[in-house]
Amino acid sequence: MSRIEAEVGKPQGGFIKWIDDRFPMTSTLKYHVTEYYASKNFNWWYVFGVLAMVVLVIQLVTGIFLTMNYKPSAAEAFASVEYIMRDVEWGWLIRYMHSTGASFFFIVVYLHMFRAMLYGSYKKPRELIWLIGMLIFLVLMAEAFAGYLLPWGQMSYWGAQVIISLFGAIPVVGDGLVEIIRGDYSISDITLNRFFALHVIVLPLALIGLLFVHIVALHEVGSNNPDGIEIKKNKGPDGVPLDGVPFHPHHTSKDLVGIIVFLMIFSAVVFFAPDMGGYFLEHATFEPANPTATPEHIAPVWYFTPYYAILRAVPDKFWGFVLFALAVILPIFLPWLDRARVRSIRYRGWMYKTALSVFVITFFALLWLGLAPAEGLYVILARIFSVLYFAFFLLMPYYTSIDKTKPVPDRVVYHG
Repeated sequence: MSRIEAEVGKPQGGFIKWIDDRFPMTSTLKYHVTEYYASKNFNWWYVFGVLAMVVLVIQLVTGIFLTMNYKPSAAEAFASVEYIMRDVEWGWLIRYMHSTGASFFFIVVYLHMFRAMLYGSYKKPRELIWLIGMLIFLVLMAEAFAGYLLPWGQMSYWGAQVIISLFGAIPVVGDGLVEIIRGDYSISDITLNRFFALHVIVLPLALIGLLFVHIVALHEVGSNNPDGIEIKKNKGPDGVPLDGVPFHPHHTSKDLVGIIVFLMIFSAVVFFAPDMGGYFLEHATFEPANPTATPEHIAPVWYFTPYYAILRAVPDKFWGFVLFALAVILPIFLPWLDRARVRSIRYRGWMYKTALSVFVITFFALLWLGLAPAEGLYVILARIFSVLYFAFFLLMPYYTSIDKTKPVPDRVVYHG
């Protein structure tokens, strides 16, 4: 064997070098972790993106184990869930982790979106990040809705019946669309099979793909910060942002603390209040689905109720569906509705601060009203808060353009 042939077969710089010659492992880690510079003044609002990924992992892992024993059949679905709860070793824990994880997923995602609204993380040059994030939110809603039907309990069956029937309000194609979604003239075995396939295969893959694109887009333009200042504009002689620190170990260590606190809260709910008084798991979900007996009060899970309250506030089915859809879609256009010259709420005027505060109150009010019966005072309040919800978005170009703002500093404000 010649010397050249011997050198070809000889490791050059160890195992890591061998991998790097065939896959960009080290360079990818540097670009996205160890040499990805993020602002040094991140606060606790910035932990919710990481927590969303933690919950996604919990949902994927517990979902895999649930799938091993779940039977997607109208005759066996409810019994299989009871079997998991009673006879599968640690099955009750896996089921409660999954159901609790669904609610916590929406909690951390809603807080993650609110942080973007606080600090203007959707404004130029991060419009694409926001759009991808909103796509993730829409897919997450579809994923949660598909999973909501799978236990085949009384509330999950009738809740799905009501939501699916909404599409029938669309002129011309509505009835056909409802039949396509159901796969039958009513919710049946084939509907359950379709939702199972969507929940277990199609939508999780879409979520993972969109999450990957979301992170890549974020790391391309850089993270925003509580001051809304572009740290890339102030670099030292070495090309490193003066107000930036490597994501690892500075921010990963902080995120680890947030993850530990989150898991403590998550575990407390799983072990001591998995149904959260009927808000995370409705009591009727523990009764088998009965197509011949309609529950006295039908309401979806809490994370859908703000939009459900808007739907019920309108007496006409078609316009109720239109406003329901608009309520979900309008936030997508925030980058173009917001005309403010600054990003962060720290430097915005009283108009935006007041509007955002009213919006938060409105969102919680609609969340509560969506759980209440659609009668009397509840309907009147739902209409008032629905108007306030849409006013926040539709009037935004006006009040953000005339709002007086404070001067933005050249460097980020670091509070230690």
